[in-house]
Amino acid sequence: MNAPVRTHSQDKDKVSLPIEGMTCASCVGRVEAALKAVPGVASANVNLATEKAEITLSAPVARDVLADAVRGVGYDVPTGSIDLAIGGMTCASCVGRVEKALKAVPGVVTATVNLATERAHVTGGADLAALIEAVEKTGYEAKPIDRSGDEHAETAARKDAEEAALRRDLTLAAALTVPVFILEMGSHLIPGMHELIMNTIGMQANWYIQFGFTLLVLSIPGIRFYTHGFPMLLRGAPDMNSLVAVGTSAAFLYSVVATFAPSLLPAGTVNVYFEAAAVIVTLILLGRYLEARAKGRTSEAIKRLVGLQPKMARVRRDGQTTEVAVADVAPGDIIEVRPGERVPVDGAVIEGKSYIDESMITGEPIPVEKSKGAEVVGGTVNQTGALAFEATAVGADTMLAQIIRMVEEAQGSKLPIQAVVDKVTTWFVPAVMLVATATFIIWMIWGPEPALTFGLVNAVAVLIIACPCAMGLATPTSIMVGTGRGAEMGVLFRRGEALQLLKEAKVVALDKTGTLTEGKPALTDLDLAEGFERKDVLAKIAAVEVHSEHPIARAIVEAAKAEGLDLPKVTGFDSVTGFGVEAEVGGVRVEIGADRFMAKLGLDTALFTETANRLGDEGKTPLYAAIDGKLAAIVAVADPIKKTTPEAIEALHDLGLKVVMITGDNRRTAEAIARRLGIDEVVAEVLPDGKVDAVKRLKAKYGRLAFVGDGINDAPALAQADVGLAIGTGTDVAIEAADVVLMSGSLKGVPNAIAISQATIRNIKQNLFWAFAYNTALIPVAAGALYPAFGLLLSPIFAAGAMALSSVFVLGNALRLRRFKAPMQGDAAPKSTDVQQPRLAAAE
Repeated sequence: MNAPVRTHSQDKDKVSLPIEGMTCASCVGRVEAALKAVPGVASANVNLATEKAEITLSAPVARDVLADAVRGVGYDVPTGSIDLAIGGMTCASCVGRVEKALKAVPGVVTATVNLATERAHVTGGADLAALIEAVEKTGYEAKPIDRSGDEHAETAARKDAEEAALRRDLTLAAALTVPVFILEMGSHLIPGMHELIMNTIGMQANWYIQFGFTLLVLSIPGIRFYTHGFPMLLRGAPDMNSLVAVGTSAAFLYSVVATFAPSLLPAGTVNVYFEAAAVIVTLILLGRYLEARAKGRTSEAIKRLVGLQPKMARVRRDGQTTEVAVADVAPGDIIEVRPGERVPVDGAVIEGKSYIDESMITGEPIPVEKSKGAEVVGGTVNQTGALAFEATAVGADTMLAQIIRMVEEAQGSKLPIQAVVDKVTTWFVPAVMLVATATFIIWMIWGPEPALTFGLVNAVAVLIIACPCAMGLATPTSIMVGTGRGAEMGVLFRRGEALQLLKEAKVVALDKTGTLTEGKPALTDLDLAEGFERKDVLAKIAAVEVHSEHPIARAIVEAAKAEGLDLPKVTGFDSVTGFGVEAEVGGVRVEIGADRFMAKLGLDTALFTETANRLGDEGKTPLYAAIDGKLAAIVAVADPIKKTTPEAIEALHDLGLKVVMITGDNRRTAEAIARRLGIDEVVAEVLPDGKVDAVKRLKAKYGRLAFVGDGINDAPALAQADVGLAIGTGTDVAIEAADVVLMSGSLKGVPNAIAISQATIRNIKQNLFWAFAYNTALIPVAAGALYPAFGLLLSPIFAAGAMALSSVFVLGNALRLRRFKAPMQGDAAPKSTDVQQPRLAAAE
């Protein structure tokens, strides 16, 4: 997934096309004929085994034209996806231009660009080289993201280098700007400073010194704004760099003319603004540096996940135990793990017994017991004992790798709320330049003297303050931090848009078996008649039920084994159809069945009437046991409710949500469970397609709906819901159909997921309000709207400071999500060793 997909071979007149849906030689013939009929195709060779078409072109043909020809005869050309690292983006308008360029490449189906992650995700069948070329033509850099496993190290190294370069440039700019600021502003701020300058070096020499230092600031640390800004301006696609470049250049050039050719300026307008140009560059570099540091911290959840995987593994090979790099571990290798070490890859235990801390996967703090047959997950921590296990998944197939991939994809996605920002930012920078031009003209025509000076200063202030950085960072940074925090809590958002949709949910629909309950029948009740002992009765009942295949029988046997009981020998086993089972156990007759079986045997069950009524109210079916012709016990087997379920249901109600149970179980049992848990509505006795219909009805009745399930039969309903949440200990199919995966297997993850969703969307709205309100309010101020009434103008220096502050504020606000506390802390009981860990399907 996400590996670069090259659809063209190295030879420009050859194209390799994957084909899906072919089953026989006649399919091959139809596809070949369809391709050969396309103008510009010289030959087409289709291979059924490899499911590929090798096409030779006599003239250029777009890939999507070839794909359409294949689809026209009933077959499919699958689309791949490519992730690109994009360099040079500084604001939301950059994002819009890169997306537009990528979408224009033939074969692209979708293109999403993220400013915070500096990545583009492209789906379709476009050529990698064409995508890179399209990005570079817009003035940015692009390169494919390597999925070999070193990508995170490369990304971290690139960000560290960027941060170091900004720190170096900021330090130099500040050092060069301080003398300029003191020489110019000191005359206004420090008593006697003006006289000191005039009596020593003089005003002209003062301007020469300012010119020299400012020229160094603009041409060394500030050169980045001009090398990026002016080319983008000439392309007709100005960005933030263009605003800074035009604004500071105007201030600098005006000052140069005032210094070296003052006669060219109208009388009364000769003044210098070197300090404005130098301070603006320094402040914007400061903002960029703080932004780079904060952006690095937004992805710390990913860094921590990556850091969980050990670099080395202890592997048994050729009778020896040797340390090898984790990358060299192969499926089937036997790996040893000592106490305190991290499990290197996923596998199944073959030797030893221990407890493993799986909190990095599930969010649950209690260690899980592992013994022979149990599955272990790479990155988890072995605690007490030594284990040996067989590797079952390595590299990109491990659960940790798949979790990282899910989080990355969620972080890179766009929410519906982002659409407003995208529409605004496409025209924002050009509009700002028009406003700045209009500001200059208005001041020149109607402003007081010196009108030229007023016009220049206010136009520069408009250009500098209007940078849309904060707009571009408002949504993606919150998504990055929110989804990363969710992953640390055991809540994986497989699709970023689920963040917004989950927050809007009005009703939560829950599957019963495996979601509300343990999903495994267990002995829940064993009440005895006088004169009988529990262990003796349970051993005798279990000894008979060993010979039955009924799930209730298996649950009774499991209970006896769990209590360490030795089962006596059984003879004469017989199943009495419609009544129950009977056998000789240790020379004593044992009969087990419903109340009608006891009545047939002539035994009165009135002793257990109260217990039987209670069990019926709880949705349990009671069984009776007779030993040696006497009524001995009443037994009930049920799928027990998870210990965390009642508290989770209460938390969902506290969030103002309706809770509905959808189950294929009988209505009496379902309604009994609903009464115990306070569930608002029950939909019972439904098949899988009935669950889908129920979801549709509930959506029509209540609005946005979240469905929680764990089984194969839940997959259609998970897909139909606005947001599907899969219990992580469920099946691959359910997980693949879901938008959110709850790794703990506990229903507590549902209110936690909703809470992090609400917190993230609230954070995004705060950021967007700040970004839009800031620009809406301050652009008119910078243009001089307050001058006629109050005599107030906004200095370009303060404009630069405010612009830098806006981005830092948005990033700082997003980083608050790192401190988000889950409303329901994990406190699940230890799990048994036979609970199978899920194998997460990769988010294709």
